Amino acid sequence: MKKYSQLLLLIPFIGMCVLLPAANRIEPYILGLPFLLFWIAVWMILSSVILFIVYKLDPANEGSEVE
Repeated sequence: MKKYSQLLLLIPFIGMCVLLPAANRIEPYILGLPFLLFWIAVWMILSSVILFIVYKLDPANEGSEVE
């Protein structure tokens, strides 16, 4: 399971680094933001969600809750 969770970490890298040149445009405006700014904001949120999923899938984090 650890390998699969590490592969999940590639998704934000691909979205922010590899696909960013394809999203480099101003039009269309989404929620009042230029497309590139909206793209970066969405990937920041998605990166946080993916990191949370990887944290929950990591077996080293089981039973480490402080009471």
